[in-house]
Amino acid sequence: MRWTGAILGLALAAAAAAGEPPRVPVAEDLAAAGRAAEGSGRALMLVFSASDCGYCHVLDREILEPMVRSGEYDGTVLIRKVMLDPGESVRDFGGREVETHRLADRYGVFVTPTVLFVDAAGRELAPRLVGINTVELYGAYLDEAIARAVARVRARGHVARSGVEDEEAVSD
Repeated sequence: MRWTGAILGLALAAAAAAGEPPRVPVAEDLAAAGRAAEGSGRALMLVFSASDCGYCHVLDREILEPMVRSGEYDGTVLIRKVMLDPGESVRDFGGREVETHRLADRYGVFVTPTVLFVDAAGRELAPRLVGINTVELYGAYLDEAIARAVARVRARGHVARSGVEDEEAVSD
């Protein structure tokens, strides 16, 4: 009887999860996320958000969740949410645990939502998007910023690969 209950519970949990919209992962380790993004030729997109921010919920529902669900951005950008709620912390690009509001201070983020595009060292790659006012136009602004950030990441990767290839050619 316990097994039947456990199986039924798992089935109900899976069905409930299947009906939920995809969630943008909350940042835990920015150094690891940055390395993962850059290693695959993607930019890291940081979405500074807060639970009590109505505009953040609009951004999630109308822009970010559809982006994640579509899979169209998987090869260009790694998205992580930085929650600015009290008590939240994250491992920064130097590997140190830091309160998220201090990370926001470092970047001069004072409005939620704010979207940054950074490399593995946390350097901004494209103009940030601050706030959201017109959902219909936001997607175009976001796509433009993503394209700029990814172009910079990939240009850096090309330079790095060229340098490695040149060194290998010299040592042959």
